[in-house]
Parts: sequence; C-alpha cells; structure tokens
Amino acid sequence: MSILNYIILIAIYFATPALVLWLARRFPVIDKIGVIMALYALGMILGNIPFATEQMAALQDFLPNALIPLAIPMMLFGCNFAKSEARLQLKLVLSGFISVAIAVALGYILFGHKVSEGAEIGGIISGMYTGGTLNAAALQAIFTIKSESFVLINSYDIIISFSYFVFLFTCGIRLFRRMYRQKTELAAVVSDAENQNSSHANPYRVLLTKSGCIQLLKIIGVTLAVAAISGGVAILMPQGWFMVVFILLLTTLGVACSFIKPIKALTASYDIGIYLIYIFSMVIASMADFTNLNIVGGLNQFAFMTVAVFVSLALHALLCRIMKVDADAMVISSVAFINSPPFVPMAAAAMRNKEIIVTGLSVGVVGYAIGNHFGVLMCWLLGLL
Repeated sequence: MSILNYIILIAIYFATPALVLWLARRFPVIDKIGVIMALYALGMILGNIPFATEQMAALQDFLPNALIPLAIPMMLFGCNFAKSEARLQLKLVLSGFISVAIAVALGYILFGHKVSEGAEIGGIISGMYTGGTLNAAALQAIFTIKSESFVLINSYDIIISFSYFVFLFTCGIRLFRRMYRQKTELAAVVSDAENQNSSHANPYRVLLTKSGCIQLLKIIGVTLAVAAISGGVAILMPQGWFMVVFILLLTTLGVACSFIKPIKALTASYDIGIYLIYIFSMVIASMADFTNLNIVGGLNQFAFMTVAVFVSLALHALLCRIMKVDADAMVISSVAFINSPPFVPMAAAAMRNKEIIVTGLSVGVVGYAIGNHFGVLMCWLLGLL
C-alpha cells in the first residue's frame, strides 16, 4: 500500500502542473492568477489532506533537493548574459543586508524583545532572510535555543513566505516595475518573453515529436552531467560549504554551457526547467501544515518575523531605487535573500524574465556564505538594545 501511495503522490505532483497549464490556456482567470500561485494553493490544500502523510513527508524532503539542481542549469542554457554584473550585484548585496538588519532591529524593538530568546531568534531570522533555511539551522545550533522556538520559526515562516509570494506574484512585480519606470531594454526582454509565451500556447507540444524526444534526452544528459560535476566537487568541500559551492558551480557551469552553440540550440531546456519549478512550487506549498500553527499563542514572534520580511522588502525597494537598480533585479534579489536561491527560478518564471536568473543566484550565494556571520552579529547587536 505504501508503494501505491508513493506512486499516487508522485503522479499528483508531476501531473497537476500540466492540468493547471491546460486550464490556464482556457480560463483567463487562472492565467491572471498565475500558474505558480494556483499550484501553491493546490499544494497547500494537498498538504493538509490526511492522506499518506509518511510518504508525502519523504517526497517533500527528496523532490525539492532533486528538482532544483536540474532546473537551474536547464533554465540557464538558453540565456544571454551581460559581460559583467559585479557592480549591480554589489549594490543588491549591500541593500539586501542593510534592509534586513534595519527590519529585524525594528521588529525586535516592537515585538521581539517580548519573546523568549528574542535576540537569538532575531539572529536566526537574520541569517534565514539573507541566506536560507540551512543558515537558520546552523545558527540554531550555535545559539542552542529551545527546539520549540525553532519549530515555531519554521512554521511561521511558511505562512509569512506564502503571503510574501502572494503579494509579489499578484501585484508586487507590476507595482515595482511601475514605480521604478522599468528600463526600456529590460522591459523589452520581458515583453519579448510574454509575446513568446502567448504565441506558443503550449511549448511542451514539441516534446511529443521525435525531434523533441531527442532534444529532451540531450537536455537531460547535459543537465545530469552539470549536476554531477557540481555535486562531486561540492562534496569535497569543508563541512558547511556544500550548498554554497554546489549552487555556485551549477550557476557557473550552466552559464558556461549557454556559450556552447549545440547546447544553446536546445530551445526546450528553459520550458522543461520551468515545469520542474512548477512541481517544486507545489511540493514546497504542500509542506504547509496549518494544524501546527499557533499564531495566537506566539503572536509577538509571528509579528516579529512579519516585520522582518515585509519591512526589509520595502527598504530594499527604496534603497535599490535610490541606487538606480532596475525593478526585476530588486525583486529577484529580494527573493534570493528572503527565500534562498532555490526559489530564484520560480520568481524569474513569474516575472517571465529568464535573463535575471543569474543575478538572483549570484546574490543568493553571497547570502549563503555570509548569512551565519551576519546572524551572529545581529544577535549580539539586538542584545544591546
């Protein structure tokens, strides 16, 4: 019976995006909501249905770790890259860390000081919202806070992050583009992507042809090679550096492959990568277990984390506007900080701007590398308030 449950769940995860894409082509309201947001909603519903919880937990642990290393290089193979983005990335990193520092400090003053181990929790979410869950786990070990507090951090983060995505994907991206008066050349990229999507109502149909199947096998082969090389090198690194090196190598090799003409000619690679991101979105959303949320009992901690996320987004948007950074770069870097690099391709898909992926991944890797140090520093500073 357990094997049957695995098969059913895998079928649901892999087939639902195809169903939603089909419905989005026929019902404008679903297309307007967005495929990713629809999958997020369906994933949250699936995660709260009492069905095969043991098998679902196993897949929730395995699938994200398997899908992202495949999706990242696939989405990079067909991209066109600028000669240098160092100056832009420096602006984004400075803005991101300053924004999180101010937002966490404000949240601590308003709510966090009323929470048990508030300074330590502030340090953990500082690392989490500039790096990711790995940084949060490392900081939890450093501060040795109560396990109950760490469980609450992760539980609250699920609903706060979902609210963050709802805002960005429904109106935030459009709002920031208007506020920033998006650069003409970048707007053209987005427009071209939108026109391409509308002119190819079903980009996956080509995979049903003989040439499409051959292209699919080539894409899978190159992608597996990139992932294997990246993982093989990363596993040789000192403890704690695996994810930093792994993401960095996936990005570097994916970019390098984009300059190889036979690989760049694999035009279906981006759409296949997007489909993996759709599955990833649904799996992540299905982790939201609302039965474990105790918002009323931990209202101050919930408010503390909410301020940290949304105030940091607002400050990051303001600082990037002052530094004349474009809206898409600001949004993708915010996602890289708040949700970690694996969510960057998902945000790029929602923005319909594949050229921005490398920017988000590069910034996110810096967050991974510095997040632990930043979290320890913030814990010490908050203890002085």
